[in-house]
Amino acid sequence: MQGIIVGNISNQYEIEVNNTTYEAVARGKFKIDEMTPVVGDKVQIEVIDEEKNTAVITKIVPRENYIKRPKLANITRLVFVISASQPKPDLLLLDKQLAFAEFLNIEPIIVINKIDLEKEEIINNIKEIYTNIGYKVIITNAKEKQGIGKVKEVLKGQVSAFSGNSGVGKSTLLNGIFDKELTKEGIISEKNKKGKNTTTAVSLYKIDEETYIADTPGFSTFDIYEIECKDLYRYFKELKKEEKNCKFVGCTHIKEQECGIRMALEEGRISNLRYQNYVKIYEDLKDKEEHKW
Repeated sequence: MQGIIVGNISNQYEIEVNNTTYEAVARGKFKIDEMTPVVGDKVQIEVIDEEKNTAVITKIVPRENYIKRPKLANITRLVFVISASQPKPDLLLLDKQLAFAEFLNIEPIIVINKIDLEKEEIINNIKEIYTNIGYKVIITNAKEKQGIGKVKEVLKGQVSAFSGNSGVGKSTLLNGIFDKELTKEGIISEKNKKGKNTTTAVSLYKIDEETYIADTPGFSTFDIYEIECKDLYRYFKELKKEEKNCKFVGCTHIKEQECGIRMALEEGRISNLRYQNYVKIYEDLKDKEEHKW
């Protein structure tokens, strides 16, 4: 039988097969092959006890994609949640996440939550930056169920992962989508207005036959060091579009003269905020590459 891994704690896996959940372990051969099953993997299983719903994973179906931390496979959509306020929107993290989604070739969706806590003009300015690039941006107030329907629409038929800093409302969104409490609410520290992560394990939740979503603790702290600094601009869609106007090969798009991307910046075709974040991420990747040994 073939199913999908919807949960994993230590060496125990929850496998869903035709609305039945099996508790399974992986055969030792996966250790020999240096491949470990992860949430989102499509796997073949051999049932050990039909009454107790226990099984053994015998094969991992080849993956469409793989995220190293937190470990997830076959994700078709990444939903990046930021809050309008409390905590303030972390657009540098968002741009890292968007670059990573482009690198993995997974469609990203941006959700701006807690819109009741910030001025409409500020929210619209953020939305405009990303819609101009071509990203879908959804505005929500998850506690009041505002915008939940639009989020459900983009999730339909997808295997989606939610990401964002603690406290931005990921759990509230998930609870609103399912109309019941699946996860603990994130707690905002009154002292520093930063989130305290309350979720501890990756789980894949089923909405319908073709739709799953995952809450992903630790995803907000992931690194993108799989991307080489020289290739970073390729994963900023609007920068990649202007590359053809650079005068020489190997341009870093930071200090060179007659750089098509910098000219587009000066002419207002590229957001200065996005460009400055590109530079910060580039320098970080470059520093890691120079000191990795």
